[in-house]
Amino acid sequence: MATAPILQVPPLPNPLRVIGIDPGLTVTGYAVLDPARRGPYIVEAGVIRPRSTTKSLASRLAMLHTGILEVLDAYPPGALALEQVHSHVRHPRTAILMAHARGVIMLAAALRGIEVHGYAATRIKKTLTGSGKAPKSQMQHAVQVELKLELLPEPHDVADACAVALCHYQIRKNRQVFDGLV
Repeated sequence: MATAPILQVPPLPNPLRVIGIDPGLTVTGYAVLDPARRGPYIVEAGVIRPRSTTKSLASRLAMLHTGILEVLDAYPPGALALEQVHSHVRHPRTAILMAHARGVIMLAAALRGIEVHGYAATRIKKTLTGSGKAPKSQMQHAVQVELKLELLPEPHDVADACAVALCHYQIRKNRQVFDGLV
């Protein structure tokens, strides 16, 4: 006798959950952050690695898009926080390539109906450390303290994704407090 297939119901989106993403073409970091009474905590964090041996930019972007959709489907958020593209005069090509990665990430979010919030690296650093020029090591320590982690978050792509998620969480929290006062 045949059995009916079991239908898997996708998890409901958590409107307070935020997914932070540090975009990259070889390594993209992500962090799923949920609020709690004692402060935010990481539900899941990791990296998506489009095969660096793949020479085709289109193939790497397709793999990145698929990986982001998998994260969004597994941990449906209320918002996605993404580091904005920054360019350096000596490396304009890097900014253009990063814009491609951001584009497929934003497309994935749009396909799932998820709001995207972009933050400049200096805004993220200032929100977490008080200085828009904080070095990576200071950012890692700030993330470790804010999330009450036993170890520094590694690799730096995950730490950066945690930082952008924390930035969005803090800005949203500050707005709610301010809105409540007005």
